[in-house]
Amino acid sequence: MTSDYFASEDLTQDTFLAAYSHLKDFDGKYEKAWLCRIATNKCLDYLQSAGRRMVPTEDVDADEASAYEHTPEDALLEEEVRQTLLDRCRALKPPYDEIAKAYYYDEMDAAEIAAKRGMKLKTVQTQIYRARSMLRKMYGKEKGA
Repeated sequence: MTSDYFASEDLTQDTFLAAYSHLKDFDGKYEKAWLCRIATNKCLDYLQSAGRRMVPTEDVDADEASAYEHTPEDALLEEEVRQTLLDRCRALKPPYDEIAKAYYYDEMDAAEIAAKRGMKLKTVQTQIYRARSMLRKMYGKEKGA
C-alpha cells in the first residue's frame, strides 16, 4: 500500500505493537481480519500524514535544506537495496532478466526498452508484468524464510 519498502517495515512493526497492546480487547474471532484491519488503518494513516505530502521548494533555507540531504547510512542502505534488486533481476531467466534490469534497475520506461531492443511495446509491457511477478515471488520467499 505504501510503495516504500522501509515504511512498510515500520508499519508492520507498528501493526503488531498495536495488536499486542489491544490484545485484551480482542474477542478471539476473525484474528486474520482483525490484524489486517489494523495494518490497513496504519497504512492509511501513514499515507494521509502531512509529513508524507511535504515537498521542499526552492525557497528552502540552507539550514532546512541540510535536513533533506541523505546521510551516509541512507546512501549505504540504498546501495544495498539496489544491489539486491540487481542480483534478483539477474537471477531471472531470459528474456525477463534483461527486461527487469532495464525497467527496475536502470529505470527505463517500457517505450525506451522497446525502442532500444527493437521490440513491440506490448511485448515489453507483458515481459515487465511477468518479471514483476517473478521478483515478487523471490522477495516473498525471502520474507517467508
